[in-house]
Amino acid sequence: MAKIVCFGPGPKFKGGISNYNTSLAKTLDKDPDNEVHIVSWTNQYPSIIPREFVDKSSQSDFLEGTRIKVKYITNYNNPFSWKETAKYIKSLKPDKVIFQWAISIQGIPMGSISKWLKKHCRAEIIFDLHFVVQKEDSTIDERLTKRGIKHADTYITHAYKTVDELKALYPNRDFTVNETGERSESEATTVIKLFHPVYDLYEPDPDFDTEAFKKELGLKKHVFLFFGFIRKYKGLHNAIRAFKQVADQRDDVSLLICGEEFWATLDTSKITTKIKRGLFAVAQKLFLKNKESEQDYRPLQLIEELGLEESTVVKNEFIPNEDVNKYFQVSDCSVLYYLTATPSGVESLTYNFELPILATNVGHFPETIKDGFNGYLAEDGNIDSMAEQMLKFIEHPLPAENVRKSAENMSWENYVTAILKDLPK
Repeated sequence: MAKIVCFGPGPKFKGGISNYNTSLAKTLDKDPDNEVHIVSWTNQYPSIIPREFVDKSSQSDFLEGTRIKVKYITNYNNPFSWKETAKYIKSLKPDKVIFQWAISIQGIPMGSISKWLKKHCRAEIIFDLHFVVQKEDSTIDERLTKRGIKHADTYITHAYKTVDELKALYPNRDFTVNETGERSESEATTVIKLFHPVYDLYEPDPDFDTEAFKKELGLKKHVFLFFGFIRKYKGLHNAIRAFKQVADQRDDVSLLICGEEFWATLDTSKITTKIKRGLFAVAQKLFLKNKESEQDYRPLQLIEELGLEESTVVKNEFIPNEDVNKYFQVSDCSVLYYLTATPSGVESLTYNFELPILATNVGHFPETIKDGFNGYLAEDGNIDSMAEQMLKFIEHPLPAENVRKSAENMSWENYVTAILKDLPK
C-alpha cells in the first residue's frame, strides 16, 4: 500500500489549485491499494490580502464516494501551525508528499514544512510546480520561490518553459529531465515534465437543454467564452476590445463572461476591508516592480464604454461547481488572450468540454495549442490579430474531435502513473 499526502488547498477553497489538488487526490484514490490524504491550509495567505478565498456557493461535494481523508491545519499567519503540519504529515508515515506550488508568497511556510520533513521523514518530497517565475513579478518573488521549493527530491512541471525557469533559479544544481517518471540514479534532481491534466471534476450533461439556456441568457448564434477569475494577466480588457471589432462586423455574436473580479469579493463599506485594501496597496507599491495596483483593474467597464451591452452577457460572480457545465455547453470556444501564461486550469477545463481555444502566443500556449487544429493563436498585445482569430473561428470552426485528440494523453491517470513510477508494483 502506498500512502500519499497531497498538500495544498482543500476542496472548500475557490480556484484552480484547489480543484487541481482535489483531482490529483481523487485519481490516486481510485487505486484501492493507495491511502490518500489531503493536508490543507486553513488560511493560505497573509491576513491583509483583501479577498474571500472560501467557496460559499457550491453545493456539490467533489470527495463524495472517496476514501480520501482531509485535514485543514496550516495557517499562513500562525508559524506554530507550520511545524504542527509537518509533524502531522510525518505521523501518517507517507511514501510521498506532493506540494502544490502556485504562488511565491507561500514560500516561507512551505519551505519550512518541507525542510522539516526532509530531515525527519522518509517520504519523497515532490513539488508540483505551476510556475517558477511569478506573473506579478515582485522584487522578492525569486527569493521566496528559491526558499520555498529548494527541499524537493523531485519536481513536476507542466511545460518546458517552467523547466528552463527552474534551471535558471538554481544554476549550480544538476537536473535530469524526463516525461515518464523515472527517478535519477545519480545526484541530479529529477524533473518530470508532464502537463496540466484535463479536469474530470466537471462533466458535460448530455440532457442539458443548451438552446433553452442560450435563450435564457440572451446569447446569439456564436458564443465566445471568458471563464474564471478576472485578473489583469488574463487580458479580458484585450478580449473585450477585440470582440468590439467582431461585433461591429457581425450581429450574430456574443461574448459570455463568467467569473468574479478577483479583488472585489469583500464588502468595501466595511472598515476591515478598507484597512486590508490600504495595507495591501502599500505592500504592492513596496514590492511590485509594476507599481499599478491590480485592485483597480475593472475591465467590465469597457462594455458600456464600447457600447457592447447588447452583445455581451456577464455573470460577475463565482460560478458554483454544479453550474460550470452550463456555460461551457452553450459556448463555441474559450478565449484566453492572456498577457502571460503558465499551464492554465481554464485551458484544461475547456478541453474537458471539447471546445477549441483562442489564445495569445505567450508562455506555454504554443506548446499545447496547435494553430488551426485545436485552436487559433493571436499575436501578443495585438488587438487586430485577436479580432482576426475570432472572425477566423466563425468562418473556419474547428471540430471537437481535434480538441479530443490533442488532449487524449493529458489524463490524470497518465499523470499519476508518472508520479508513482518508482514504486514497486
